[in-house]
Amino acid sequence: MLVLFDNGTPRTLARYLIDHHTVTEARARGWDELENGELLTAAEAAGFEVIVTTDRNLRYQQNLDNRKLAIVVLGRGRWTLIKSHIAKVVTAVDAATPGSFTEVEMPEET
Repeated sequence: MLVLFDNGTPRTLARYLIDHHTVTEARARGWDELENGELLTAAEAAGFEVIVTTDRNLRYQQNLDNRKLAIVVLGRGRWTLIKSHIAKVVTAVDAATPGSFTEVEMPEET
């Protein structure tokens, strides 16, 4: 699948997805200044199938009905917290289907 990372998604995560997916960062496309709705529209128009974001409010800020793009939201934005949940993130991206919305919960380690 063609996967887009938004600005808050740690780029290190890409190394765990590149065996099965093509990963591009929004800033590499010049989309780092786009607002959420514009970014989703641009990503769909460019043929991206999944967007990985750290914006936990996305589902409340945008009307996600009729979107072709699958959305995977990371429960945390810092790599140090995400890295212990890599398997859940990879599973969520692998299972993404057009229009789906998945939030990967990442409880802090105690």
